[in-house]
Amino acid sequence: QVQLVESGGGLVQPGGSLRLSCAASGSIFRAYTMGWYRQAPGKQRELVATITSGGSTVYADSVKGRFTISRDNAKNTVYLHMNSLKPEDTAVYYCSRRGTFNIWGQGTQVTVSS
Repeated sequence: QVQLVESGGGLVQPGGSLRLSCAASGSIFRAYTMGWYRQAPGKQRELVATITSGGSTVYADSVKGRFTISRDNAKNTVYLHMNSLKPEDTAVYYCSRRGTFNIWGQGTQVTVSS
């Protein structure tokens, strides 16, 4: 079975940056679309960004221009570079492999606060 493990979350001040990583074990995800999603307190889980096997990306309007999703297929890893962080970015961030069956990581907490 495949396992996705997120890392890189933490506490950061507004305007700061973080890089999240999602490492897949037990499988190769070269052919899959990968995505980052987040869930803030009191809100539903929402799309942050996706990247296809060919490198095409989609971003939520709220993060466009600030976040960058990328992937390294040789390392079976997807990244989310987050810049100019805002308090409203505070959420648990989840990595997901998209397909017939969607696979989810356990999430990593990002807190943006002064």
